[in-house]
Amino acid sequence: MPGSLLWAVDVYGRVFSLCATGGRYKRSKDVLLELKRVTAAEQCCWGIGCDHQVYLNVLPSDVPIRHQEETYENQRWNPVEGYTDTLLPTDRWQWTDESGQKPQPLHSFHLPSDNWEWEGDWFVDDESCGRESTATGGWEYAVDFPATFTKEKKWNSCVRRRRWLRYRRYKARGSWAKVPLDRGQPPPEPFTDISCGGWDISDSPEKRICLWAVSQQGKVWFRTGVQQQNPEGTAWEHVAVPREVSQISVGPGDLLWAVLWDGQLLVRTGINNDCPTGASWMTVDPPSKVGAIHVAVGINVVWVVTKDNKVWFRRGVNSHNSSGLGWISIGGEMVMISVGPNDQVWGVGSEDRTVYFRHGVTPTEVTGKAWVPVCAQLDRGPTTNRPSSDGCLFSGHLTGPSQGSVLSCDDSDVPRQHIPKITSDSFISALVADRSVPLEGSTTTPNPNPLEVDQEGNVSRSGAEEDNAPAQAPVLPSSQPNGGELPWSNVDLEEMKAAPASTAQSSVATYPLELEAIVEQEEGPPWAWITGGGCEIDSSSSISWLETTGLLSPTITPALSAAGVQERAPREKEKTMEKSVSVRKGVMCWWRDWQPQQWEEVGVTLEQVRGGGTSRDDILYIFYTHNEERKYLYAVIREVTALVPVFWKSLYALAVYTAERTRQRWPILLATESHQDFENWLSLLSKSCCESRALRDPPSKQAMWAITSKGDIMVHDPSPSLEAPAQYLPCDQMFWRQVPGHLLCVESNSLGVVWGIGYDHTAWVYTGGCRGNQAQASPADVFFPQALSTKELCSTLSAPCRGLPTDRYMWSDALGLKECTKENTRPPTPQWTWVSDWAIDFSTPGGTDKEGWQYAADFPVTFHGYKTMKDFVRRRRWVRKCKITLMGPWQKVTPILLIDVTILPCLAHSSLEQVPVWAISEKGDVLCRLGVNAHNPAGSSWLHVGTDQPFKSICIGGGHQVWAIARDGAVFYRGSVSSQNPAGECWYHIPSPPRQTLRQVSVGRTSVYAVDENSNLWYRQGLMPSYPQGSTWELISSNVCRVSVGPLDQVWIIADKVPGFPSESSGTVCHRLGVRPMQPKGLSWDFGIGVSLRSRRSLNFSVATSTIKRLLRTKMIKIICIVQQYLLTGYKIF
Repeated sequence: MPGSLLWAVDVYGRVFSLCATGGRYKRSKDVLLELKRVTAAEQCCWGIGCDHQVYLNVLPSDVPIRHQEETYENQRWNPVEGYTDTLLPTDRWQWTDESGQKPQPLHSFHLPSDNWEWEGDWFVDDESCGRESTATGGWEYAVDFPATFTKEKKWNSCVRRRRWLRYRRYKARGSWAKVPLDRGQPPPEPFTDISCGGWDISDSPEKRICLWAVSQQGKVWFRTGVQQQNPEGTAWEHVAVPREVSQISVGPGDLLWAVLWDGQLLVRTGINNDCPTGASWMTVDPPSKVGAIHVAVGINVVWVVTKDNKVWFRRGVNSHNSSGLGWISIGGEMVMISVGPNDQVWGVGSEDRTVYFRHGVTPTEVTGKAWVPVCAQLDRGPTTNRPSSDGCLFSGHLTGPSQGSVLSCDDSDVPRQHIPKITSDSFISALVADRSVPLEGSTTTPNPNPLEVDQEGNVSRSGAEEDNAPAQAPVLPSSQPNGGELPWSNVDLEEMKAAPASTAQSSVATYPLELEAIVEQEEGPPWAWITGGGCEIDSSSSISWLETTGLLSPTITPALSAAGVQERAPREKEKTMEKSVSVRKGVMCWWRDWQPQQWEEVGVTLEQVRGGGTSRDDILYIFYTHNEERKYLYAVIREVTALVPVFWKSLYALAVYTAERTRQRWPILLATESHQDFENWLSLLSKSCCESRALRDPPSKQAMWAITSKGDIMVHDPSPSLEAPAQYLPCDQMFWRQVPGHLLCVESNSLGVVWGIGYDHTAWVYTGGCRGNQAQASPADVFFPQALSTKELCSTLSAPCRGLPTDRYMWSDALGLKECTKENTRPPTPQWTWVSDWAIDFSTPGGTDKEGWQYAADFPVTFHGYKTMKDFVRRRRWVRKCKITLMGPWQKVTPILLIDVTILPCLAHSSLEQVPVWAISEKGDVLCRLGVNAHNPAGSSWLHVGTDQPFKSICIGGGHQVWAIARDGAVFYRGSVSSQNPAGECWYHIPSPPRQTLRQVSVGRTSVYAVDENSNLWYRQGLMPSYPQGSTWELISSNVCRVSVGPLDQVWIIADKVPGFPSESSGTVCHRLGVRPMQPKGLSWDFGIGVSLRSRRSLNFSVATSTIKRLLRTKMIKIICIVQQYLLTGYKIF
């Protein structure tokens, strides 16, 4: 930062520099130099003069700029003269370059310009082959041209060469020098814009600088050979463009943007170290219909100013995505913007022409917070070369609409100069191209009747002698182009009113300008251009000329406070709302879902938009490289439907679902090696998803609750009319967010009463939605990973021996496909901890012997608990207990353990004194909970309901209909249940479907659905108020795990399989479409999220939604949890 310089050009073409450690603008020593635009790097600054030529200023330094010239002297041996300059006709020239393809005699080397000087004469490079002495004279020997040269002379060395060197030094440091024209090439067209950058493309110590320029005809040029040791470069190379370009900007990296004359934008693609000019152009639409007028590019940012002086920021710009994704409006009105080497932003106000700095720009807050005026003063030292006090005047000409002009001001009447509104992209700097200044030794006469410019921009002459105009001063020849034509510009002086027709000339008018009085009264001149490419500072730097205490309002343009028109502020504030962009970057592992499927290290960026009064448009970017080509993929946060934590071997993974990827059954998988990084990213993405959808904690009372197969609690906050046919939300677009806790199943209703059952059958009540009851409890669950030891039996059936080569592992999972020993078996996630040691499981299905073994004829067949003569293999299962404890808004309900629970559906505005809650205990007893309401969701006590046998499933529906299923599959209906009689009177037996055993039932308003042991879905026909038991069962669908029917008879299920994905496991949320009063069975299924994934390497995870419960204003949906015998590979080991 100490050597950082901010370069600026005022409307009169004067060049100033402002040091980061200083406090004043220092004018360039070349007082006669007039520039229009400048662009800067760390040690150099380029500019375009009023003669449309390129100028260069290299900052002084103790390290000289030296450029090495080299050429090779070649000789051939002959028997008469030995080594001589006489070469064969097929040989190379006597003096060539290293390759021998180009002749380079010593006299052909010339200084590229007067800015260089030679350092000594030519000399031989004695160490070209690593020599340490000059005994050989620097010669290298070879058999012939071309061949490998060595320093040793051999008997067959027929040719030799040596390298000659000469250095030239750049001597024009600290002053502006004209970049010479290319030798032997026609001069390019006059330039109108210039930009430098690209020094971060290569890691080479000699950083190459990419210098781009735009000519008057809209052509783009690239300066080759520009580097630290050769700042002037070599030659101009034309780069084809599809249309005429008006302005160009290049960043420190590989970003290059250009503005077309019609306001469109171009992006250069394919820029890299091997191809600095890029490969092709891509068109980008401007942020508004008026079109763009200026663009500024940084490392990963792009800023644009439109023709109405509005400022815009381009989202999603990166070296992997140079064109970005969208535009964000930024407060403030500017005529141009410049981006520094670390993405710091500078601008020039549209009306006050003050230099502004964007405060608050950091690597995470890329758009900053507000505009800060640069309060540096002009340096009154000798370098400013201020005019003498004898009334030195400058005059200019106005010759037509395309001609430059110079303003005049009477300091006695106008305390501060008024700058006319400029609409051209070249700004007011073109006005002074034909300005006249007094030559050395010449005298001028002050104008007794100067023009007066009032606050409205009106121009008039003071005094009575309007026709006596003063004689104009001589004009510098350098300010006129060749041919005598006036320099080209396009300036709209719409705020200037013409003089009366009787006194104004048709094409020429002379306006004197008293600079001395203006400079003494102004804090700084009106600025026309600024470049921050050589000013490397940040918002935390302590800069004396940045007054951060007086930040401008981000929603009020700088011109409002500077021009004194505060009455426009409320109106402007209503029209625009300030937006800001913040980014969070990191490195994660990404699972590539095509061959070869593997984890790859990628860059991840979360781009968040703040403010603006509109919905959030956060985007998650993933930048990767494929076949040496930089690519990216992204997910709009508002389109993310679920964030599912996954523990994949030693990685902490996160599955990101969108509607499209839900249909494809393959989410975006991201992983970290650190648990802390994983938690940070999960929290950040979850917060961004909720804010993008305007969701707040706790979940609403109408939320849909779900449990994944791993026990994670997921919640979906739907719209109030989710199930209305006109506003139906597809299942794959439902957004699920996680709630702290770990449960086996969950139930809820529209009054905010939520009950859950843990894996240890403990009942829990959600307290997050109850006012005044926000206690954080610790739901604890116990899980049993299992391992199975397998052994091959010998013919004696007594002693174990080693298995066959085709057999499964000695310690394996349930299928025998994966080796799982006691040592490498870990808990499901790091949140789980072991609470017991490994032990033999004697409760394995199928029975065991006294040692826990099961026997079979071979792998894999059905195992049994006894040994026969035909059994040649055996196995036994080992289990170990692990426990998880999570902090969440849950309250424990004691002391009875439960296996199922159901809550009465009711409307959101219902005022029930008591909410009926029915449950089934671990022993199969039916219970009714008393005292449950919205303020006391846990209730007060249990009421036992008598039964003849143990039950396993129960459900209460609309109208207090209670259906239940016994453990033997028998179906029962509870009669006479009401609010006055919550336990009812008696059970009525309902026949089951033919030859089927039911396992779960769900009740709606007029519909009853059930699922049997074979995963078939059944519908109960003939339900009527006078006969609520119905008449018969009708088969609806197969492959159904669980079902839930709401108060409006809408049907939701957990599907066992999804059409088109037969290999996937169960756990998909589906909704029945076409359910109507006249069509209660519906027509088809809508499939949503919840399919487990399995890669080809047998790595899998499950996000199966096992339990869903949802209550709306007029309806409740519930899906009871499915308990899979084997949850995940790695959880249970066989």
